[in-house]
Amino acid sequence: MSKVRHIGVFGKRNTGKSSLINTITGQNVAIVSDIPGTTTDPVRKRMEIFGLGPVVFIDTAGIDDDGKLGEKRVEKSKAVIKTIDLAILIFTNNQVDKYERGLIQSFKDEELPFIMVHNQSDIVAMDPEVALDLAEKEGISVLEFSCSLLDEEEQKSVVETLTSLIIARLQECAPAKTILEGLVEKDDKIVMVCPVDSEAPEGRLILPQVNAIRDALDREAVAVVLQPDALENYIRNETVKPKLVVTDSQAFDFVSKTVPEDIPLTGFSLLLARSKGLFPYYVKGVEAISNLKSGDRILILESCTHHSSCDDIGRVKIPRLLQKKCGAEFSFDVVGGLDSFPDNIMKYSMVIQCGGCMITDRQLQARLKPAIKAGIPVANYGMVIAYCTGIYQRAINPLI
Repeated sequence: MSKVRHIGVFGKRNTGKSSLINTITGQNVAIVSDIPGTTTDPVRKRMEIFGLGPVVFIDTAGIDDDGKLGEKRVEKSKAVIKTIDLAILIFTNNQVDKYERGLIQSFKDEELPFIMVHNQSDIVAMDPEVALDLAEKEGISVLEFSCSLLDEEEQKSVVETLTSLIIARLQECAPAKTILEGLVEKDDKIVMVCPVDSEAPEGRLILPQVNAIRDALDREAVAVVLQPDALENYIRNETVKPKLVVTDSQAFDFVSKTVPEDIPLTGFSLLLARSKGLFPYYVKGVEAISNLKSGDRILILESCTHHSSCDDIGRVKIPRLLQKKCGAEFSFDVVGGLDSFPDNIMKYSMVIQCGGCMITDRQLQARLKPAIKAGIPVANYGMVIAYCTGIYQRAINPLI
């Protein structure tokens, strides 16, 4: 099961960033103009790359944009770097100056793989000395490219070369875990408990549930999906013991009492945390809950914005559960969306992140990086709920 990869396209104004995206996607999704600064806010285009899966190309504003408005556009372009899996840096006329080198350094600082493309090579060919300089000083190979070759077969060939390079660079990175990796094999039975209540999205399942069902099918396992009320009868009447039971974290307490101790049990949010690469930090963070004391301030991070309800998980349930479990009064700040983050992270004793199902692995890691670097414990919603309901150890046992 493929995760969506995000690819940012960077460069100065009028280097052909929008044209490159239009060429590789085969659609006129990005506005193309000879007027510098045509692209303002980042533009996104989703497509499927055979051999890789779904990707999102992000067309950014020119890194050399000027003026007060231009500076804001550049800031937005630079912010994209923390949210993507691969960067494409475009330059033309063999010009590599402070703008390109600044981007190269930013990519390296973020440990972000990138491809460097000399565009419009049909007009001005790549200078071998410039290519050699980039190879020796930066360790970068440059791909020659053009978005407007007259020969159709030649155009197709350069697009295929760039696409192959994109696939290779992304596959060089450590492959992301799928949500059930190492837990379920062919013919195994996995029971998924999916409550349909006021917190469930209208007419659909939450993404971790969908991912788990698809991953089970990809592994040729047997996925049984039911609501909590149907669980007891199913467990009692089923002759084949499930390999694993997975539940929504809000049903942890009920499900743990219903499922016998000899059947492994975990939560969708824990599976998601494990697949996104932050699980070890969350485990340490949960262990630090016992050290919290009255008056501590806790930061709740929501990755997407939504209308809160009277039973909201992050704003209501988790604060209530934590204070009851610890027998203490805490202060809570809630920050929603990826564009906001507190200036002073050091005032917090703990950071609790939502599952992050609507954002990429890199976005989630970048969001928690300031707290992790500062040594502040981090955890996620599901693991905190498991701890507060007394089944944390049981819930993480299948994952460690």
